[in-house]
Amino acid sequence: MLVYVSGLYSKGDVDANIEAAANVAGQLWEMGHAVICPHTNTAHFEKRCMATYDQYIAGDLNMIDRCDALVMVPGWGGSPGANIERQHALDLGIPVYEAP
Repeated sequence: MLVYVSGLYSKGDVDANIEAAANVAGQLWEMGHAVICPHTNTAHFEKRCMATYDQYIAGDLNMIDRCDALVMVPGWGGSPGANIERQHALDLGIPVYEAP
């Protein structure tokens, strides 16, 4: 199964948010899933890339379109982007799970 990891990125401690998402991604890989984890794919891109927030969200939704499931990192509710990603998955009928 191809799984997308969604959660906080820019709100609060960015490094801690990246680490939390990477930990969930690692657990999913160990369970036998292929994983898309945008936190690690674009870690600190705000320093390297001039893409807008809307461009990042559009790219994220494009990746979700190809996934079989979405897994939410604990604390995701405080992230506007994670809320958009979750709703997009639900609208497409993609199952959404919360990581323990």
